[in-house]
Amino acid sequence: MPAPPSARAYESLLAWYFVIVWGSGFLATKIGLQHAAPFTFLSLRFIFGLLCLIPIVLIVKPRWPAGRGEVGHIVVAGLLMHAVHLGGSHYTQYLGMSAGITAVLLSIQPLLTAVIAGRWMGERLSAPQWLGIAIGLAGVTLIVWHKIDVREATAGALIAVTVSLIGVTAGTLYQRVFCPAVDLRAASFIQFAGTLAVLAPLAWLIEGTVVRWSWTLAAAIVFLVIGASILGVNAFHTLMRRGQATKVTSLIYLTPIIAVALELAMFGVVPTAISLTGIVITCLGVAMVSWRAESARGAAR
Repeated sequence: MPAPPSARAYESLLAWYFVIVWGSGFLATKIGLQHAAPFTFLSLRFIFGLLCLIPIVLIVKPRWPAGRGEVGHIVVAGLLMHAVHLGGSHYTQYLGMSAGITAVLLSIQPLLTAVIAGRWMGERLSAPQWLGIAIGLAGVTLIVWHKIDVREATAGALIAVTVSLIGVTAGTLYQRVFCPAVDLRAASFIQFAGTLAVLAPLAWLIEGTVVRWSWTLAAAIVFLVIGASILGVNAFHTLMRRGQATKVTSLIYLTPIIAVALELAMFGVVPTAISLTGIVITCLGVAMVSWRAESARGAAR
């Protein structure tokens, strides 16, 4: 039987929150990288994240992993999602690739997720869903087309964005398969600590941990930690537990739309006709993937 209206409303609220905060994160990251190199910036981000989570875990007392095996799975998922994905995407922009072309390349994730989920996780995709994935990717390309410059695609930047893409795809599916019922509050604390243990030495050895302190940097860190790393990632994994992996990750196609809207509101950058066309096409692609997935889930019940 179909999910009750209250459950659907809750899922919709989580989905839109995730889309908005994830899209806004590109702008916050761009601001932060003006004050610190990627590994240093991420180390500061996860230090603040742990400081935020300490009172939460002390007050709420979440269920901690039962054994070292479960802890290991949580750490691996966290390193893929945070250290590999964020480290790669931050270095992509740091090495000169624009947020636009980075968003296009990372938006391939739903297609990779669909292939992996269909091949090894038993999620059968209909022809309209495959078409929706392709349409969504085409729409994202149009949205950021005016920002793309092939001269930005240096070998280092391409390697970094490829590493980021592999990390977020693998991390999303790994946590879904091996950590399906973990307490997300405890998991976040463990993952933040594990990620910091990896990134802090890299920040010191590679970047010298140089930071230009400012209120702007602090604001970017606060937004990315509380809005994205804690609330956004938890919303994403909650949605993953409630629906198909392909349906949930198709929401990533909507994040460049948020970036375009923020550019207009904050910097007066008016989107081109091509970008507006891309927004419409992207929404169509996401709707096709989500509607078919929801129909299949309802039929299964």
